[in-house]
Amino acid sequence: MVGPDPLVIRDAATGAAVPDAFQRLWNPHRMAYIDAGREGKGRGHEDDCPFCEAPQKSDEDALIVARGEHAYVLLNLYPYNNGHLLVCPYRHVPLYDEATADETREMAELTQTAMRVLRAVSHCDGFNIGMNQGEIAGAGVAAHLHQHIVPRWASDSNFFPIIARTKSMSQLLGDTRRLVAEGWPAAD
Repeated sequence: MVGPDPLVIRDAATGAAVPDAFQRLWNPHRMAYIDAGREGKGRGHEDDCPFCEAPQKSDEDALIVARGEHAYVLLNLYPYNNGHLLVCPYRHVPLYDEATADETREMAELTQTAMRVLRAVSHCDGFNIGMNQGEIAGAGVAAHLHQHIVPRWASDSNFFPIIARTKSMSQLLGDTRRLVAEGWPAAD
């Protein structure tokens, strides 16, 4: 007779150290978003939305690198890579198809400028650009539209070095903000 499957946890009290068939991707930094969601923060209310609050702070405090008429660019507080930027409309709108033509045009223009600036100041080899639309799609702040611009390097070891338990971030956020803001072209 074959014994019980060693990969099946049968007792939660003693199973914490028992191996199972799942690989784990630990992301404890995401708890900030989860806790905010439990409290209703940043999930549909303009008065507690981080992307509505940021433009009211100084650029340095909010990690803003550039401001336009309808949208602005700031560093991601929880970056995948150095220079991970977000492009947000000022207006509190959740979905891309609800943004105005002016907002989407300026977001596109700011994205192009951000790519040029990041190539100049960080010498990146490529980019991941995208939006998660809605909580079910993975948006951390689903109530306020934002686009990610993630610079990539040939040697950056992809998005998930957590598997190896290490993520190398070679610059502090304040230093990265200063470099990108200084590299941003002056408004016409």
